[in-house]
Amino acid sequence: MCDFDLEEPLTSTARPCKNVRNQIFHHVDLENTTPKQFYDMIMHEINSQGSLRPFRNVHYDTIKIYTHAHGHKTMNLVINMDHDDDDWVLEINNNQKRLSEYPIENETELSIYNKQDYLAYKKNPVEKW
Repeated sequence: MCDFDLEEPLTSTARPCKNVRNQIFHHVDLENTTPKQFYDMIMHEINSQGSLRPFRNVHYDTIKIYTHAHGHKTMNLVINMDHDDDDWVLEINNNQKRLSEYPIENETELSIYNKQDYLAYKKNPVEKW
């Protein structure tokens, strides 16, 4: 599914919702890492980085591809509001599926968010921050 060498470790970014600063993750093994393991890596960074302290009280439950390297970005600065019903949304509770089974490649940007908050925002997409 990926267009690059799967033997090369992934470098990706994840952005907690309402945060414009990306957190970079180097050397992620696409072939052996599950979405749940990647979610746990992201949550570890949120819970250990002082600059991400304001985001520790959010119940994150969804990871979604924001954009691919050299691809077009959406007008929304934090989350891609398209592709809600396809493989751009990672199944973090599926321990059988690997990141390589999603359209994730090197330098793919991901958003992590609370799905209920996202659905409410999508109904009325007004930025208040």
